[in-house]
Amino acid sequence: MLKKDNWALGIIMGLLVPLAIYGLVLAAMKQWGTVNEEMGIYIIKQSTMQLIGIFSNMFVFRYYMINLKYDKTGRGILLATFIYAGVFFYQHLNFA
Repeated sequence: MLKKDNWALGIIMGLLVPLAIYGLVLAAMKQWGTVNEEMGIYIIKQSTMQLIGIFSNMFVFRYYMINLKYDKTGRGILLATFIYAGVFFYQHLNFA
């Protein structure tokens, strides 16, 4: 299933991989006791964890574009990455 060259697969993977990585980073921080959600204490800021998730798409993108030569899937991953980056900047930049 993951060896197809189409936009839909790329978009789905591009949306799910950052969420999974973000969840793994948050779970690891909870496991090590570096998160106190009641007080809002995080050893790594929320924005940094979000960027780690977005950046993780680079590895999937490279695999599909370079190793498999699946351009459509790679473009879907890139589109999802741009969407996440746009949402991130909209949330974290002050436009006023």
